[in-house]
Amino acid sequence: MKAILSRLFEHERLSREEAKNVLMGIARAEYNPIQVASFLTVYQMRAIALPELQGFREALLELCIPFDVEGAETVDIVGTGGDGKQTFNISTLAAVVVAGAGHKVTKHGSYGVSALVGSSNVLEALGYRFTNDTDLLKRQLDRANLCFLHAPLFHPALKEVVPVRKQLGLKTFFNMLGPLVNPVQPRYQVLGTYSLELSRLYQYVMQEAGRRFAVVHTLDGNDEISLTDEVRIYANEGQSLVTPEEMGFRRLKQEELAGGKDSAEAAQIFHEVLNGVGPSARIDVVVANAGMAIQCIKPAQSLLDSIAEARESLVSGKAKAAFQQLLANQ
Repeated sequence: MKAILSRLFEHERLSREEAKNVLMGIARAEYNPIQVASFLTVYQMRAIALPELQGFREALLELCIPFDVEGAETVDIVGTGGDGKQTFNISTLAAVVVAGAGHKVTKHGSYGVSALVGSSNVLEALGYRFTNDTDLLKRQLDRANLCFLHAPLFHPALKEVVPVRKQLGLKTFFNMLGPLVNPVQPRYQVLGTYSLELSRLYQYVMQEAGRRFAVVHTLDGNDEISLTDEVRIYANEGQSLVTPEEMGFRRLKQEELAGGKDSAEAAQIFHEVLNGVGPSARIDVVVANAGMAIQCIKPAQSLLDSIAEARESLVSGKAKAAFQQLLANQ
């Protein structure tokens, strides 16, 4: 690691294979926590290069517990985190709405590191029990159109880096990796990023993976469709810029999307949205992100029609029913 760090401090880049090998070494506890923290800090000071991101991703996918969904075409909706916006759990709720619309969702997530309440924090507060029992997860997917993959259970090799990330309390390149290493590698994926630069990296990675995708970044820095500004979308067909108004929404203020200060408050917001009550801003932003996922699955359908499909799932109670079915099958 000393040689690697010396090179990185001299502004050198790692090759794809070198990046993979370093992450394998971190997972095998070959380096001490100070070396690992130093390695993570490098990527706070300069952007990650595409070969480095690809190498890190390959290592995590090789080390993870696989989950074969036996040909089921599923979707994931996930943001990088690390945008510092402290919004409520938009992508997790959007995943439930997509499931309510009849599409199968394999949602990958974890506890919050740079965020106050991550997807796993709120799900735990809502009574969902995490498991890597793939037979149980398949049953949930079959009956609720939905299951959640708690990243620490599927990426046990990363236990070596968890304490370091917690103590740093900052976004690291693991924020970048999280959305790319869903063990299912679902057929469809909506990925939210905190920068345009990372959006372009994701676009290259997803194109190479050969899956249908939409990478979204709201220009004011949100790692999802926040409806607070225009959103840049990178998809299989190319890129586009869409305003909230073009999607049929009013432009929101950032404070309208504030999340709970703890898991209990986040769970309360989750319940309110699923019940169709509370501020319309919350419902609109969830519906917008769910609509993007539905259009990713059904590219021939317009975004407006996909958003309408998502809203019907929420308003009709189908989304709530899907989540209740999920909790009933644990």
